[in-house]
Amino acid sequence: MDRKDFLKKMGIGMAGSFFLASQTSGLKAKSTDSKNDLFFKISLAEWSYHKTLFAGKMKNLDFPVKAREEFGIDAVEYVNQFFKDKAKDKTYLKSLNKRADDHGVNNVLIMIDGEGDLGVTDSKERKQAVDNHHKWVDAAAYLGCFAIRVNARGKGTPQEVADAAVQSLNELTEYAAPRNINIIVENHGGYSSNGQWMASVMKRVNNPHCGTLPDLGNFDISETETYNRYKGVREMMPFAKDVSAKTYDFDDEGNETTIDYRRMLKIVKDAGYRDYLGIEYEGDRLSEPEGIRASLNLLKRVGAELS
Repeated sequence: MDRKDFLKKMGIGMAGSFFLASQTSGLKAKSTDSKNDLFFKISLAEWSYHKTLFAGKMKNLDFPVKAREEFGIDAVEYVNQFFKDKAKDKTYLKSLNKRADDHGVNNVLIMIDGEGDLGVTDSKERKQAVDNHHKWVDAAAYLGCFAIRVNARGKGTPQEVADAAVQSLNELTEYAAPRNINIIVENHGGYSSNGQWMASVMKRVNNPHCGTLPDLGNFDISETETYNRYKGVREMMPFAKDVSAKTYDFDDEGNETTIDYRRMLKIVKDAGYRDYLGIEYEGDRLSEPEGIRASLNLLKRVGAELS
């Protein structure tokens, strides 16, 4: 079950030359790891621990410590659900910053859910969704992140949802850019899981502070329609500012059983991408720590082959 499906069940429930240039001129995440010989940097997405967190067996404040001490990962990607009432709590954010700083961990981004989809076509609802994200832009800036991840889903025709998403992204980026925060859109269901649709939205927004977060696994447009994941990632990579390295399960040789990681990482590399791949384990067979470690080993092995 991915975040989209989980949120639905819980009832909570987006390449022009200008953008190619923005890959180097726009704000980028900063790595604290100077010894990385791979062509990319590795971060850990908090959703990898969602079962443990929802069960109350771990707190959001513990996440950067876990990433560093258990896996040697020095960069983390938060999920707002696990501190959803803390966006404006400077005391809490200061404590979270201290936990990360004390362990040499870089806060990369916050994934935002439950604040409204930016592709919604109702004008009042769309404006409210944009406003709801402002506090998370401010929280991300306070934490030293470089971006927030947003959703660009909506109901309507592809054109109607795209029009709404472009307007929302323009407005939110206008708010975020002066605060040194990027707005990045994940393929996370609906039209946003169509790589061609996402690329067209990015071309229309045409802002170096707005880009994509290709998730290597999220290509279910609906319950009956799935987009080709390799085609979709290739289409989104010219605008990518972060990549979600989704994993579900592994064979006896440590290969991901759903995604051809060598093929996928070659697409990522050929796009000229050199920033973070965020481990996001969503499997059921392995425990969350086991799945994270298997994902880490896979990225290092395949990354070394391609580097």
